[in-house]
Amino acid sequence: MADIADFANDLVQERIDQALAARSAFKPALPGHSLLFCESCDDPIPEARRLAQQGCTQCVNCQSIDEMREARHAR
Repeated sequence: MADIADFANDLVQERIDQALAARSAFKPALPGHSLLFCESCDDPIPEARRLAQQGCTQCVNCQSIDEMREARHAR
């Protein structure tokens, strides 16, 4: 039988879930800063790429490799 503590825990968990969902929904709207160096190979990321693709973390070559890998695994 549920008591008042169970109801309180459920309410708190519901509020936490709502706050996390709101935070996650807001995140994509704010692109992060691009990295100066690729996180995979440590090569410099060209300024043109960093400006065109805000929030990029990989150079074009490493990004292409990751996308091909993801496409292969999506099948």
